[in-house]
Amino acid sequence: MKKILIAEDDKEINRLICEYLSSQGYETLAALNGLDAVRITREQSDLSLLILDIMLPFRSGDMVLKSIREFSDIPVIVVSAKSETHSKIELIRMGADDYITKPFDLDELLVRVEAVLRRYKGKDTSAVAKILTYKALELDIDSGTASVCGVPLTLTGKEFAILELMLENPTKLYSKANLFESVWGEEYFGDDSTIKVHMSNIRSKLKKLDPENEYIETVWGMGYRLAK
Repeated sequence: MKKILIAEDDKEINRLICEYLSSQGYETLAALNGLDAVRITREQSDLSLLILDIMLPFRSGDMVLKSIREFSDIPVIVVSAKSETHSKIELIRMGADDYITKPFDLDELLVRVEAVLRRYKGKDTSAVAKILTYKALELDIDSGTASVCGVPLTLTGKEFAILELMLENPTKLYSKANLFESVWGEEYFGDDSTIKVHMSNIRSKLKKLDPENEYIETVWGMGYRLAK
């Protein structure tokens, strides 16, 4: 059974989400502030997903996300009010896998939960053991972990999926549309900001652990491929 943590300070909203997701076959945990959200995520190693409200007491949702990304690649769906300034790109830069704005329908939340969990392979122990390598980068598809020069590399679910796709086809040139539709499973409408942000995040993480090598090359006007 997939275990989901709901970090929401409104007790009634938290209860409603927990009850609804429980009725759909998920195990749920609740956190009413940011400090508890970080603590529970650290303690519960078998968590499958975090639903994270941006406006939390003691530690804001964006700070929670930043802290969690230092030790976990758990998929995160951020909940934000429409009046807030956090944009989709900013949330992605902080490591979110998806976001939903308040007010939202519980059925819509369920669809997003199911979509994120389908894309996220880190907890899928039924996958065939498989290691992909490129230069000093190593992806363990079975465990959903990555390392560079032997040092653990923390990736979001989508970042891992992008690298997995590219390492499985190391000579292929991927257009932005091809990457988006392959990784997100949605139709591409020409907004390349999401892809750009993810590529920037991946490059930054790789460069931090292996400054001597380039891993992803931009082919202007065409897309991306692994750097030679």
